[in-house]
Amino acid sequence: MPSTYRVETFPAATPAASTVFTTVLSQGPLTRVELARRTGLSSAAVTKAVRPLMEAGYVVETAETADEGARPTLGRPANPVRVDGGRALFIGVKVTADEVIAVLTDLCCLIRVARHAPLPARDPSAVIGLIASLTEELLTQAQSYGVAVQGLGIAVSGDVDRAAGVVRYSPFLGWHDIALAELASAATGLPVTVDNDVRALTVAEQWFGDGVGCANFAVVTVGAGIGCGIVVNGRVVSGSHGVAGEIGHLPIDPQGPLCHCGNTGCVEAIASDSAILRRIREDTGRPVADSAAALALAHTGSPAARAAYAHAGETIGRAIGAVVNLLGPERVIISGEGLAAYDLFAEQIREAFTAAAFGTAAQCEVTTRPLPFDEWARGAAAAAIQTFIGSDTC
Repeated sequence: MPSTYRVETFPAATPAASTVFTTVLSQGPLTRVELARRTGLSSAAVTKAVRPLMEAGYVVETAETADEGARPTLGRPANPVRVDGGRALFIGVKVTADEVIAVLTDLCCLIRVARHAPLPARDPSAVIGLIASLTEELLTQAQSYGVAVQGLGIAVSGDVDRAAGVVRYSPFLGWHDIALAELASAATGLPVTVDNDVRALTVAEQWFGDGVGCANFAVVTVGAGIGCGIVVNGRVVSGSHGVAGEIGHLPIDPQGPLCHCGNTGCVEAIASDSAILRRIREDTGRPVADSAAALALAHTGSPAARAAYAHAGETIGRAIGAVVNLLGPERVIISGEGLAAYDLFAEQIREAFTAAAFGTAAQCEVTTRPLPFDEWARGAAAAAIQTFIGSDTC
């Protein structure tokens, strides 16, 4: 892995320039007038922010509106501008308990190449070694595009301190206080951004998915864990200590099962895939092999299996109601591998959410968006892009 990999400095030296760029990135092409309206900046401030971005090639005028055969210039402010996705490349990595997914994306987070590899072991050295191997492969692939990779994003479940680059606690990997950003940077030669996987996915949804144009929304993920990413006033919330949106550890039922976090009756202890599987085994007395078998059992009409999914749905719905009551988002996007069972608990989610939501908070739009793990890796790349352009979370 080259230790002298060329990394540029992004030409957005001010918060205004970063705001302009992210607005064009997620909502462009836009004219400078429209940019001023959407960002709340003056026309002069927008022009000042756009100029170095265009000079460096990160932003270009759209070909559809430029005169045929004319070279784009800075003197035609009526022409919309857009981000040139091919100007830079990024690598995003999603680490699960069983595999590592790595993607090569452009500056607009379009996936160019994707790789999956089984995880041989969960200790940090094994995971970092596999990340380094996949990164080296993607760096080789990147050479054909003729532009440099400017950063590596790694998404891990659990308590992740993005500012410090440290995984404080990841239950699925069994990690405590691992300086992942530092270790991965040493192994790959790239600047590394480490973030919670759901928060990284939320960045991608904010810029490129169902959150585009929403100033306040939440992403709730169901599956191996129960997570939540939150956007308030256009900024992804990371919290003062890197922990925010952990609805999986809201104590919903004081008489409920013990959670791995040490508390009782957490959402995750009731509604995660493993919790549902455990309850079905206990209630049926059958050695149900895995979540796929549990799902199949419920679909064949097993009352105990269907009751376990219904209870999970009710619990998730109550948790979403708590999020909506506290933050008042206009939209909640439900995703995650657990959506495979959505038909078994959709009604319970909706009913419990409606019952828990206070007043007009119940008007919040609740949607589903199935996303494969490639998209979670794309979220990690989005976090790396966020770091590169200086657009931090709050």
